[in-house]
Amino acid sequence: MADYPLTDDELPLAVVRRPDGVYFQSDAPAVACQAAVNQVFLSSACFAGLDYSVFIRVLYNCGPALPAGLQNHALIRFADDVQPFLSARRELYKAVRIVHGEAEYYFEPVFLDVPDAPPQPAHLSFDEFVADMWVKGIRFGIDAPAVKAAIASGKAVRIVAARRLAPTPGVDAAFVEVSRDIHRSNAPREMADGRLDWHTFQNRFPQVKAHVKLLRKEPRAPGTRGYELSGIVIEPAPPRDIELSTVAGTGTVIEHQPDGEYLVAAVDGFLNVDPSSKRISIGPKIVSREGVSARTTGNLQLRGEYEEFGEVQEQRVVEGGSITIHGDVFGKISSRGGTIVLQRNLVGGSAINANGDIRMKGVASGAVLQTKQGEITLARAENCVISGTRVLVGEAVNCEIIADEVVIKLAIGCAVAGRKIEIASAGPRKQSEMLLFALVPDTAKYDVKLAELGAQLARHEREAGQRKSEMDGLTGQPEVRNYLTLATRVRKREVVLTPEQEQLFHKMAGTVGPTLKAVAKLSLAIKAEQVRQEQAREQMAVVERQKRLVMRGTRCIVRLVDGEVLVRSMVFNPDLGPLYDSAPKAIKSMLRAAGSRLPVIFSGSGGTIDWALDE
Repeated sequence: MADYPLTDDELPLAVVRRPDGVYFQSDAPAVACQAAVNQVFLSSACFAGLDYSVFIRVLYNCGPALPAGLQNHALIRFADDVQPFLSARRELYKAVRIVHGEAEYYFEPVFLDVPDAPPQPAHLSFDEFVADMWVKGIRFGIDAPAVKAAIASGKAVRIVAARRLAPTPGVDAAFVEVSRDIHRSNAPREMADGRLDWHTFQNRFPQVKAHVKLLRKEPRAPGTRGYELSGIVIEPAPPRDIELSTVAGTGTVIEHQPDGEYLVAAVDGFLNVDPSSKRISIGPKIVSREGVSARTTGNLQLRGEYEEFGEVQEQRVVEGGSITIHGDVFGKISSRGGTIVLQRNLVGGSAINANGDIRMKGVASGAVLQTKQGEITLARAENCVISGTRVLVGEAVNCEIIADEVVIKLAIGCAVAGRKIEIASAGPRKQSEMLLFALVPDTAKYDVKLAELGAQLARHEREAGQRKSEMDGLTGQPEVRNYLTLATRVRKREVVLTPEQEQLFHKMAGTVGPTLKAVAKLSLAIKAEQVRQEQAREQMAVVERQKRLVMRGTRCIVRLVDGEVLVRSMVFNPDLGPLYDSAPKAIKSMLRAAGSRLPVIFSGSGGTIDWALDE
């Protein structure tokens, strides 16, 4: 033991030397093991039979895992022994050249100086090489197989003896889709008969159910450390973390479950992704920003509300509930109800609402706007067909308009029909006449009913008069008149009969009894006829009120007649439904082809018009 530069007592605590080898204390921290190795190498010693992979694993927790036989032990064997590293031997090892994290070493035959003798051939040792490199600052990354092979060959060779280990970057946190429901399907829609509708996509706007998992957060994974040749740690850049809260929009919730963190749909609805914030929201409205065309969406048949920020191109159809379009519309918009809102222009297309309003902020040109029950509002219309319950237009040029109520600021060359028409200024346009039609309800059925009830009332009055004449004839007979007079005085106790007079009174009653029965029967008949008369009068009053109610409200007002304007009355049957609920071609024909058979209310080129239907 005297040959060793370090005795067992002088060895650092992290290193243990036993007859069967040299060990690291498994519970010693890496820093303590590095310090122990440094102390050994600086004491002109080296580790004989060094297992470099175990050596590096313990010092830097890097490289292959420990062999199964060394795991979970109090001591970790990494060398056979600790041997002296004499200065004469140290002189055999040259300096290294470090370039870009690589240590180059030139191996060549070496000779050992012997006093009073010529140099003797010598051999390098991998164990000594590791110790010498450590002292020279190369404490990590020695390529043990390459160095051992170069030493064994004994030839002159330059190799990269050691390399820096670059850190392995970590994995950023990410969101992973976990539901197929959030994916679009642009395949053609299959119809009920098995054919494909090439104009309609199968599922352009995904709809999800409540409690469906949409996204899962994959947590970030840290990278692995790298090491300089000096053993200095190179920390990897920290991986980027993200939170589900940054993409959780309205209608979604974040749930922490045993297998991870999820973004979950809180309600049933359509999935929308905001392009700026990337937030995912679930709601009753579909939001699109790509426009409606054969390339993007095809025709749309939607179950919920829809908001489109792009254009609707020609021959494209959008069907749904409440529909809002921010771009120009060249196709067809059809709503089952709710409100159609067009923020820009409607050109050559149509907007039809089965039950709701239509609101336009732009210009309608060569278009059709119709609602069966609702209000249409727009600023300007040119060459359009417009029909609805109520129509409000800022400026209408060469249009056909029909509604219960029509309000226009400026009408030029239009054909307008309505129960109530109010126009600030109206006039013709080139070859287009300015025609107004006051819709007058057909009240013939009420007149017929009133005539029937009047005939019934007259008949009941005649019947009552005849029964009254018959009753007066019977009560005018002397015997009957005397009996009735006496009976009345007896009933009022104005006369008190003696027993003899009472017998005569009863005898008189027996004589006129049959006549009195006939009088009573006639009296009942008269009262029945009077009841029937009253019923007929009440029914006539009801019909009169209904007739006045139907006729009420028909009016035509033009505050400024600027050019030739013709106003006619047009009779319609309310029982057949509103005239505005007609096809566009029928409306154009009805308003433009109405002949001279209709009564004229006004014809002139100046002044004002204020006409109301007399009730």
